[in-house]
Amino acid sequence: MKIERIDHFVLTVRDIAATCDFYGRGLGMTVETFGAGRTALHFGRQKINLHEAGREFDPKAVSPMPGSGDFCLITETPLDEVVAHLQAEGLEIELMPSSRTGAVGPIASIYLRDPDGNLVEISTYRTPPQD
Repeated sequence: MKIERIDHFVLTVRDIAATCDFYGRGLGMTVETFGAGRTALHFGRQKINLHEAGREFDPKAVSPMPGSGDFCLITETPLDEVVAHLQAEGLEIELMPSSRTGAVGPIASIYLRDPDGNLVEISTYRTPPQD
């Protein structure tokens, strides 16, 4: 078996509307509703499904809880433009650009937190990744 990519992951959140505002307005994701009133944040070929704390959909994690996420999102937008956009939207950046290691090479990353305290890393590859 060979895993190709991540299709989606789930965040358990306290307030779906606040989460949609943060990721939609702040990070440019598209909010979509699917199934029986479920909500997702769509970007590229991936999405983040949202579960409201205490009203999670089955099957779910053993101990779903808001604020336990820590993930990295890759952008092609230069980080100085990302920083300017986030600051214009009033979003606090916790850690300004720093060098990290991504899945396929060196990245430059900034860090911020969503309304539930999940750690969101936004990064660019220093050189284009080789597939």
